[in-house]
Amino acid sequence: MTADHAPPVSAVDGFEAFVAAHDRRLRQALTAAFGIDRGREAAADAFAYAWEHWDRVAGMANPAGYLYVVGRDRHRRRFRNRVAKPVFDVGPGRPEPWCEPALAGQLAGLSDRERVAVMLVNGFEWSLAEVAEFLGVSNSTVQTHADRAMAKLRAGMGVTS
Repeated sequence: MTADHAPPVSAVDGFEAFVAAHDRRLRQALTAAFGIDRGREAAADAFAYAWEHWDRVAGMANPAGYLYVVGRDRHRRRFRNRVAKPVFDVGPGRPEPWCEPALAGQLAGLSDRERVAVMLVNGFEWSLAEVAEFLGVSNSTVQTHADRAMAKLRAGMGVTS
């Protein structure tokens, strides 16, 4: 957006308040979908889109959920011709892995929907209702994806019970 088309100053305040309120959750959801680095890039793309179209985005019923779709779709277009599995860095460059090292590979093997549901519910401790509202799906859909993901993760890591 050029300076000639910048939103009015009051819109800037609204946008800044929106980012402050939704940045963490949008980054969490896109990180769950694409891994740490690509999730951050997708979130930055989504917020850039929001800034450019703030007059429209600000009036939406679920602007954060809409921006999740924007970030997801832009990321998919960018990496369309490449196999882009999510990367969850647990390597030697980190002082402490954020999870069991084998879990990172298992998460990357889940479907996007399963990975997002299980990471938001079990990893980031969102409620089923919060995930459902954010993604624009039903609670039972989130529960189904999270349950399937947990079953696959347990089986892939040889965990019983």
